[in-house]
Amino acid sequence: MSDVTIRTLTPSETTAALPSLAEILSDCVEGGASVGFMSPHTPQDAMPYWEGVARAVAEGNTVLIVAETDGDMLGTVQLGIGTMPNQPHRADLKKLLVHRKARGLGLSRLLMDAAEAEAARHGRHILVLDTATGSPAESIYEKFGWQRVGVIPQYALMPDGSYCGSTFFYKSLAAD
Repeated sequence: MSDVTIRTLTPSETTAALPSLAEILSDCVEGGASVGFMSPHTPQDAMPYWEGVARAVAEGNTVLIVAETDGDMLGTVQLGIGTMPNQPHRADLKKLLVHRKARGLGLSRLLMDAAEAEAARHGRHILVLDTATGSPAESIYEKFGWQRVGVIPQYALMPDGSYCGSTFFYKSLAAD
């Protein structure tokens, strides 16, 4: 694989990338990822979600980061910075998605590192996320230094309709 580019999208770049983002989301859901959607999930089904993300990027509430190689978008992650007034120091990490054809290449690490750098740039030093309990993502977050807070059983559904718990994590970017 050629060099990977990690970049933060502007509002206009986000709008232009909607078809690629929809393809990544659809691929992840069809691959069994519990990321809020049910199977079957086509790229067309994913468009309304990404249109909402594009609005959030334009409003300054979301930072959208992508991984690309040879002009092909292969992964994405979001940083929710549109928090309540009593949470100006916190951000939500959302939808770390890597297309199945690009798994195992270190894109998750690159995307997470970029998200942490963006969080710091926006003055955020506490990051939170949740993921399906027992999923491969759960061990990835631990490997990347995130602290497990706990599990809520039957929190969500897998794309096939079966229940799954959600494991909640946080990471402090503040110096000790």
